Amino acid sequence: MPASRKLLAVILGGGAGTRLFPLTQQRSKPAVPLGGKYRLVDVAISNCINSDVLRMFVLTQYNSASLNRHIAQTYRFSHFSDGFVEILAAEQTPESPQWFQGTADA
Repeated sequence: MPASRKLLAVILGGGAGTRLFPLTQQRSKPAVPLGGKYRLVDVAISNCINSDVLRMFVLTQYNSASLNRHIAQTYRFSHFSDGFVEILAAEQTPESPQWFQGTADA
């Protein structure tokens, strides 16, 4: 098994994107359309796939519905592959009632 097959990528996909407003008014920064067909998150996922890193988690938090839908509809690996792109959504719990406060906090 190649070394890259043992790697796991964690992609941060939860930014509010205040500097991209109004593009981020109803979606997270990684879900902003790029070139009419793609989303900003596709750049990071494409880099992983082209580097033969096929196991990825995308951490989401802010306005993530369109991002979750895009990833679920776009990235489907073969049943015979060990590759995946899975969403890990932030949650509020009684022990941790606040959201992440930025990239470093994720």
